[in-house]
Amino acid sequence: MMERASSRLRQMLREPGIIMAPGAYDCLTAGIIRQAGFPAVYMTGAGTSVARLGYPDLALATMTEMVANAADIAAAVDLPVIADADTGYGGILNIQRTIRQYQRAGVAAVHIEDQEFPKRCGHLDNKRVIPTGEMVGKIQAAVAARTDDDFVLIVRTDALAVTGWDDTMRRCEAYTRAGADVLFVEALRSPEEAERAAAALELPLLYNFVETGKSPLIPAGELERLGFKLVIFPASALLTVSRAVAHLMGELMREGTTAHLVEDMVSLQDCFESVGLSAMLAQDSRYGGQNGDGR
Repeated sequence: MMERASSRLRQMLREPGIIMAPGAYDCLTAGIIRQAGFPAVYMTGAGTSVARLGYPDLALATMTEMVANAADIAAAVDLPVIADADTGYGGILNIQRTIRQYQRAGVAAVHIEDQEFPKRCGHLDNKRVIPTGEMVGKIQAAVAARTDDDFVLIVRTDALAVTGWDDTMRRCEAYTRAGADVLFVEALRSPEEAERAAAALELPLLYNFVETGKSPLIPAGELERLGFKLVIFPASALLTVSRAVAHLMGELMREGTTAHLVEDMVSLQDCFESVGLSAMLAQDSRYGGQNGDGR
């Protein structure tokens, strides 16, 4: 029997070294991440909202839409997928359904956060957080909803920008007692603050590496030295593709051709390889070349 993705991620969390999980917003970006050799994929909620739905990251994506994207990505790559689950999409009963749906989608982990609904991107201003006790109840409900003990529950707090450092640390301690597997302190503001968080907290820590966001862009090796276990890169592909496609369309509008840009493109064959062309053709050849009598 194939090992579950959740079990593989659990094993990675026990092993030495930091886990780098670039952000994918669709199956193509997930396939490119797999081809590059990364051990895990992060399904970005912001990227899902922007690229799949055409909305900014303002809690406009529903649980059903997020789970559907997570399921597609998990089916497309043989890697553990860590998925954004926002605030859990409601109260206690909602969060339990959310956990069950993400498990059925085949992801290895989700993160849930303590923002009020509707939430907003963690690197935007004017966030609001729910009371600690309310979030503790949601975490306990999420733990109880798991049918796979290896399914990893990452708990994110956005309190740093709202209620400050001391409340953030108190929340992290409470979330640890409630059953979090990994902690995610959003929008750390300096390398010193990142080091301080890693020293203060006992659970594995996740770092959110967001270009043009509020946190410093600390390399993975340095994050490992500071004590972080996971680092996600949610916006890297999204922001790069946005600029590249805007440039392409501007050139096409001006020149009426993309012939002068072909060297900046992958081939059609290579694009298809990102999502499994050779493996699928091999399967077709293996099973499709038999005679009716099985020879």
